[in-house]
Amino acid sequence: MLPKKRRTLPRPAILLELVCHALMGTALGLSVRLLLTFVDNFGIARLIAHSSTPHQTFAILIGMVTLPFSVGATLTGFVFTMMEER
Repeated sequence: MLPKKRRTLPRPAILLELVCHALMGTALGLSVRLLLTFVDNFGIARLIAHSSTPHQTFAILIGMVTLPFSVGATLTGFVFTMMEER
């Protein structure tokens, strides 16, 4: 009996699942960023408003809050998908 050959290319469904996980993480990161800036208990909105370049500071905040959520959700989705494949 011949041993099973491993697939060299991932299935397109796996890539679609990873994209979905990345989008879910991005949405979660954006919602956390919205909470941080619009609920001014932390004073972040005041810090952004009084900075020398508020638009750039706001854009950096969006990136720094959203990116870890997106990457984390993608990696978690990858692990879950690989566990299902086994």
